[in-house]
Amino acid sequence: MILLFCGLSGAGKTTLASHVKDKLAEADFSVEIIDADEYRQRFFRDLSYSKEDRFENIRRLGLIADKFSSHNIITIVSAINPYDAIRKELVAAYKNVKIVHVDCNIDVLIERDTKGLYKKALLPDGHPGKILNLTGINDPFEAPAFPDLYINTSELNVRQSANKIYSFIMKNVVSEKYGINNYAHVARSFDVNTLV
Repeated sequence: MILLFCGLSGAGKTTLASHVKDKLAEADFSVEIIDADEYRQRFFRDLSYSKEDRFENIRRLGLIADKFSSHNIITIVSAINPYDAIRKELVAAYKNVKIVHVDCNIDVLIERDTKGLYKKALLPDGHPGKILNLTGINDPFEAPAFPDLYINTSELNVRQSANKIYSFIMKNVVSEKYGINNYAHVARSFDVNTLV
C-alpha cells in the first residue's frame, strides 16, 4: 500500500506520518516514510520548484514508493504534491495507491509557520527575502476533489488525525480486496469493526 499525503506546508503531513508509522510498527507492520523535503535535499538537488520539476519529483518518489510497497512495506509519501494530474498519474501507474489530503485552514498555517515560510511569502513585492513559489500563497495547490481520506488538522489534533489514518489503513489491509494475504501474519488479529 502506498499513501500519498498531500497538503500545504505546515499542515502536519510529516508529523502524522511519523505517528502513524509508530502505531503500525507496534502492530508489527513494516512501514517506510518517504519525506519529500529530505529526498530533495539529499538526492534530487537537480530539481527546482517549477511545475515540471514538481511533477518529476513526485514521479521519482512514486517509483521509490512502489519498490517498497512491492515488498509488502506500507509506504507513506509525505509531500505537498500540489497538482492533481501527477497524483492521478501515480494512482494509475502503481497498485493500491491511496490519496490522503492533509488539510488545514490557511490562517492556522500562517499562525503556526513552523519553518518561517509563510512570513517570507507574505513579504511585500520586491523584498529581497520574499519567497515567490510557496504553495497556497503564490503558487497553486489543487485540492483533490475525491481523496481516499480527508484529514483537517485545524479540527483534529495529532492523536485524532493519526488514529483516523491508522484506522483507514487497517480497514484496507484486512480487506481481501487489498491483499490480505500480504499481511496475513498480522491482519488475522484485527477486527475491522473495532477500529476507531
